[in-house]
Amino acid sequence: MPGASSSTWTRYRAGMKAAVRGVDLRVACAFWLFGLINNLFYVIILSAALDLVGPSIPKATVLLSSIIPGLATKLVVPYLIHLFPYSFRILLLAALSTCGMLVVALSPAGSAGIAAKVAGIVLANISSGGGEVNFLALTHFYGTTSLAAWGSGTGGAGLLGAGAYALATTGLGYSVQGTLLASAVIPVGMVLSFFYLLPLGPLKAARGGGGKELEYESVPEDDDDTVPTEGTREQAGLLAQQDTQDTPPPAPLLLPTLHANLHRARSLLLPYMLPLFLVYLAEYTINQGVAPTLLFPLARTPFTHYRDFYPAYATIYQLGVFVSRSSLPLFRLRSSLYIPSGLQVLNLVVLTAHAVVPFLPSVWVVFAVVLWEGLLGGLVYVSTYAAVREEVAEEEREFSLGAVTVSDSAGIFVAGLLGAVMEGALCGWQVDHGRDWCRRL
Repeated sequence: MPGASSSTWTRYRAGMKAAVRGVDLRVACAFWLFGLINNLFYVIILSAALDLVGPSIPKATVLLSSIIPGLATKLVVPYLIHLFPYSFRILLLAALSTCGMLVVALSPAGSAGIAAKVAGIVLANISSGGGEVNFLALTHFYGTTSLAAWGSGTGGAGLLGAGAYALATTGLGYSVQGTLLASAVIPVGMVLSFFYLLPLGPLKAARGGGGKELEYESVPEDDDDTVPTEGTREQAGLLAQQDTQDTPPPAPLLLPTLHANLHRARSLLLPYMLPLFLVYLAEYTINQGVAPTLLFPLARTPFTHYRDFYPAYATIYQLGVFVSRSSLPLFRLRSSLYIPSGLQVLNLVVLTAHAVVPFLPSVWVVFAVVLWEGLLGGLVYVSTYAAVREEVAEEEREFSLGAVTVSDSAGIFVAGLLGAVMEGALCGWQVDHGRDWCRRL
């Protein structure tokens, strides 16, 4: 019968088989680790925001210190990155990440070390922003498997980063400084994944006569979305070398005019960029401006300190993000992207109202709302880029994917400004009405 459990299970099994057919496990693992490591410091720093700046400084300060360097990097790096080979890029990104985290970890405690901490955050997030540009460009050599693995890895970074920080500092009792110092060795995994795990055949086949990779040369998309075998990669390399004798240089060397870019961007604004902007604006305003004020009497919670609320919210949120970002091979939203974006704005309204006039009965209800927030955010992220890949003409797809990324960064930036104001205002309101928990963090 239609809709019977056996029919549903059959469709699910067919979807699973289609999702894993032809997957190169080395490619999938490498790009999953790239996504994980590239985003890990960003998540750890946001999870540690309260411990880094203290209760008197808005946690959105840390968010702005994170997002502004990354946003600026995304705007500049795509026009310069082709000048350097991938091997140099990986080493540079790893060095920037490690140095940034060391500066943050070794800075003096209290207000005396705020400037140094911000400098370290800037370094780490220049690496993160440049890494996103670099690894998304690298996916052009490895097909859709690499894109799906990258998306899942970035979601995993949120879950593992926030969860590991909460476990180390709250569960195991390690110091904040020790936890941050230990995380400084993580970029070594990025280097090892590139040089020893990722099959470098596609890059070697795409090298020009001078031994330098031909940047941004995409792998043709087959119907079954599989990664080409070594034989087909060699054939593709020969064909690419033959084609370059009769065609102009790669597109990045012929920068599109500003008018052409603006014309393309205008067509992306309403269907893709605006809903992605809205969902990021709402969820990061919740995370940085409202969540620090979602506090309850400790006796009614599983916590012993008020500072424990913030890392817990971050971990639950990232769990939702990881689940939804990893679901792309099996499911993506095909209706209007504005529906989940509107639901995310509703989450912001509900949680802000509770911070002003408490009406949610327990912290467990807030946990559920925060999990739902993460699910919505991850769903809109992967569904937006999947829609761009499916609906935008192939010759405009690379630019379109890059252009749409400005939306989430812009949403986070505006949320940082809004969150800095909202946290102070909400905490002040609570203190004036007999709830001074936000001052006890």
